Amino acid sequence: MTATDDPVQAALRAEGQLLHLLLNRPKGNVLDGKMLAAITAAIERHAAEPALKAIVFEGAGPHFSFGASVAEHVREQAPAMLQQFHGLFRLLGKLGIPTAAVVRGSCLGGACELAAWCSFVFASPDATFGQPEIKLAVLPPIASLLLPWRLGGGRGLELCVTGRTVSATEAQAIGLVNDVADDPHAALYAFLEKNVLPSSASSLRFAERAARAELSRLIDDELPKIERLYLDEMMATPDANEGIAAFMERRKPKWVADGGGGK
Repeated sequence: MTATDDPVQAALRAEGQLLHLLLNRPKGNVLDGKMLAAITAAIERHAAEPALKAIVFEGAGPHFSFGASVAEHVREQAPAMLQQFHGLFRLLGKLGIPTAAVVRGSCLGGACELAAWCSFVFASPDATFGQPEIKLAVLPPIASLLLPWRLGGGRGLELCVTGRTVSATEAQAIGLVNDVADDPHAALYAFLEKNVLPSSASSLRFAERAARAELSRLIDDELPKIERLYLDEMMATPDANEGIAAFMERRKPKWVADGGGGK
């Protein structure tokens, strides 16, 4: 795969049946504003293709993505960041196009939310998944709805509240990953060729929308409430601002309850 200056390389494959989106900012492939704008633009540009049956996300280099930009989580930028990031999921939900992720290396935070959204996730043995937001004293709004829907309430609760990272093997065991393979790209494309491409493009979209009906309700009804919880309540606390600042300053955070003053 050749490198370009574009944050996302978009390519139609399999005679226009697959849209491959390569996150192209190694090594971290951070989902910052420019990356999210490029992803959204590529999807909007190709969504009307009548033959399109799946969108595939993959990261350039050794990692899928380190997640959303921490710098864009600061209180002043958080509203725009959430609007843009959540807008991507609302777009994907509206379109109903099946999605897939090829995951190598780290898949954390917002990147884990993106992978968990996907209909199919194929990972390499070295892949790791996690929602470490709590370690920065913030929460993952999409994961708070998506992981319980996908994995079950107990599993989703644990990952969101502990922020722990799980291996590809454990991710497969709990239902986050479909398959672990030395070459996840090849394994996914073989799976799609056998199980997705023979189907009707239009009917695949109906099937996706039907199977995600409960998740769509949660996104419509509950996500705005979590956004308000995030912006109006959590980001008004000293600890949330201290967690972001400490990460950016590469130091240990000082929580209020532990004797720190926050910021």
